[in-house]
Amino acid sequence: MKIIKDVIILALETSCDETAAAVVSNGRGVLSSVISSQIPIHRRFGGVVPEIASRRHVGQILPVIDQAVREAGVDLSRIDAVAATYGPGLAGALLVGIAAAKGLAFALGRPLIGVNHLEGHIYANFIEHPELEPPFVALVVSGGHTALLSVPEYNCFELLGSTWDDAAGEAFDKIARALSLPYPGGPEIEKLAVSGNPAAIVFPRAMKDEQFNFSFSGLKSAAVNYLHNARQTGAAVNKADVAASFQAAVIDMLSERAAAGIKACGARKIVLAGGVSANGKLREVMAATAKDLGASLYYPSPALCTDNAAMIGCRAYYLLRDGFINDLAINACPALSFVKT
Repeated sequence: MKIIKDVIILALETSCDETAAAVVSNGRGVLSSVISSQIPIHRRFGGVVPEIASRRHVGQILPVIDQAVREAGVDLSRIDAVAATYGPGLAGALLVGIAAAKGLAFALGRPLIGVNHLEGHIYANFIEHPELEPPFVALVVSGGHTALLSVPEYNCFELLGSTWDDAAGEAFDKIARALSLPYPGGPEIEKLAVSGNPAAIVFPRAMKDEQFNFSFSGLKSAAVNYLHNARQTGAAVNKADVAASFQAAVIDMLSERAAAGIKACGARKIVLAGGVSANGKLREVMAATAKDLGASLYYPSPALCTDNAAMIGCRAYYLLRDGFINDLAINACPALSFVKT
């Protein structure tokens, strides 16, 4: 499909606990980006409650779409395509966005584009960095996923490795709960770690001989056991030291695998993506790793690291450009992984 000037895409994102809509021009121009966050609602439960998230999406999706269109200053008749995340994520939450996108695409007579949420996170980098183009290596680090990929072309992804158990963000949240920190735990661990000693506690770095894959369950268990043993014996616990040491172990594993990917692919560019890529210490370590290997590091601003619809619109543009569109039979795919297109 040949793309003409000023292709306008209305994109929706409802994979977890953010109801988001954005209007994106030509893939990289964000005309509007609206996000209705559910963090205050789920914080009282210490994590996302799927049923509550789904019901909240139902109530928020139309107002969010309306606001995004108004802020973009475009009429719905000017929309060239409608996109929505169809996986991975919470089944009920995904269905809300997909149903809304189907209805809009049908009513407007426009193409419908289903977007892989994980690929969307990678594409957030294209919005922030107009000069960025494939090929590159991508490290996706979020609450539910941790993966290392080679991206040789816009619509081609080669999975090099992924986590065998917990995702890095999931591990952060679990240790935050063990330290009695509020949800979401990742930012709280990062803040607490600033005043701690990352060398105070030697937590394990799992699968040292593994080239590309990750494992965080052993590290998580080691940290939980450390805290449990301290409580059992009455030993004092420096929470800042625990946070700093745990964070250092996670980042060591991420940077080591990323370095292996850069070397194996002969890459000169690496991008960070996903919610955990907002972690300042991870960015600092990855910048040093990339520099040592003669590569350039790219990452989005914090607002584009977390779930948003602008990244979905960006990804959808490159799918539309090459003729990848879906019919109205598309359904939510909660366990979707990276698909080589």
